[in-house]
Amino acid sequence: MTGNAAIIFGVGPRRGIGAELCHRAARDGLHVFVNGRSEEKLQDVVAGIKAEGGSAEALPADVTSTAAVATAMATVASCGRPLELAVYNAGNNRPEAFLDVSAAVFENMWRVACFGGFVVAQEVVRLMLDQQGAGHRQTLLFTGASASLRGKAGFAAFAAGKGGLRMLAQSVAREFGPQGIHVAHILIDGVVEGDKVRSRFPEYIDKLGEDGALQPAAIADAYMAIHAQPRSAWTQELDLRPYKEQF
Repeated sequence: MTGNAAIIFGVGPRRGIGAELCHRAARDGLHVFVNGRSEEKLQDVVAGIKAEGGSAEALPADVTSTAAVATAMATVASCGRPLELAVYNAGNNRPEAFLDVSAAVFENMWRVACFGGFVVAQEVVRLMLDQQGAGHRQTLLFTGASASLRGKAGFAAFAAGKGGLRMLAQSVAREFGPQGIHVAHILIDGVVEGDKVRSRFPEYIDKLGEDGALQPAAIADAYMAIHAQPRSAWTQELDLRPYKEQF
């Protein structure tokens, strides 16, 4: 058995950040655990990786369930491969007028955007600390958004969750960076040209023009570049946006 392991939480359609990260990690020789909510989509990603000669397996689990995440990470721990890379990419977004946001919607968005990151980070860090000494890289990455920095009108629930995730990432980085675990937060500032947006709002993507939306492959390149950084020059936060995006 060769190659270390990676786990990507929050994998959806093939053309999306999560699935693209799975393919990139597999091309770099990692055995990839593919996590998400749709078993069918996970199996599609796994099949695609294997068709390219990579190694992967589906690992469905509710990221907001401590028991489900613990069970999933036990599978990772028992695979015989040290965990080298973990990415928390789970998220949800629902623009809505503030006075129309129900308590249930607010709590659900926070649980996926922030609480799930906490649950996953605890399990990942525990395993990485247990596996130290083998000389491999250990990286934990979080996917953020422009809402991680500012709350816009109509996005109170989303911004609350993403802002909390950013603070979580900073705290974990400051505590475990000195112990050899590279923790970084990546801000995605702009529309991702993935299956979700392309299928729902194709005219909006077309209006943005060439390179007006972030390409999943380019995003994955940035994540893997962070993972490859020497520890004398680690990035804790990186923001990505199209060249024409206003900020």
